[in-house]
Amino acid sequence: MKLLFLLLFLVASNVIAETNPEGVEVKKSRLLLLPASTVENSAAQQYGQLMRQAQQKNALNRDPRQVERLRDIARKLIPHSARFNKDAAKWRWEVNLISSKTVNAFCMPGGKIAFFTGIIDALQLDDDEIATIMGHEIGHALLEHGRARMSEQVAKNVGISIAAAVLNLGQLSAELLAQAANLAVSLPYARSQETDADLVGLELAARAGYDPRAAVAVWQKMSKLSQGAGKGQPPQFLSTHPAHDTRIKQIEANLPKVMPLYRKAPG
Repeated sequence: MKLLFLLLFLVASNVIAETNPEGVEVKKSRLLLLPASTVENSAAQQYGQLMRQAQQKNALNRDPRQVERLRDIARKLIPHSARFNKDAAKWRWEVNLISSKTVNAFCMPGGKIAFFTGIIDALQLDDDEIATIMGHEIGHALLEHGRARMSEQVAKNVGISIAAAVLNLGQLSAELLAQAANLAVSLPYARSQETDADLVGLELAARAGYDPRAAVAVWQKMSKLSQGAGKGQPPQFLSTHPAHDTRIKQIEANLPKVMPLYRKAPG
């Protein structure tokens, strides 16, 4: 067990900076015990189950106008995703809308995107703001944060060394992988992962012709919503997420890197 956590630490510490000639700089996690194909197949199954459940509740894609709006934004963002992950060109992207008051959106490994009507309605999002949220969620997938979290969960659950986990992937149960995939959506990301996803979202939005400054407005709205609901965000040191003020400052500091991309974008 000590060997497991030592190896986990070493692998988690091995990150690489993704530096573009223009744009942001982010780090891509190297804690990737599970093959991408295993993670993407498991995520696709989990996503399909979520969509079937929504369909059974008559909550899937009930507003064709909003669905097409989301898919049109995705079509503009996706072509730029290969700058952060070359494998994204082969993903089977999918975008759906679930009718729910839940203020959330996600992109699972392999490009499976879902928005809840709650986040669009509660924040009164315009297209630029949707693009920055969608870009953020896509950023998690491109930087393989979900794959890293699934790998960590599997390693913890089976209680074996990294070497054994890699050698015995074929013996991992579908139930274990499904649980890991579910946690990859439900658990909060680390602060550094949230920050890097913010930056990827800024660049994707800018390159697609959406104003990246909308990211500031999104987090200002999110802050007001949290306070209005009586659920103010705890201090940063008590949270795995960056505080809203810190997040906004980091976004503003990186806007000069992406505004030239926005100005050069078609349209």
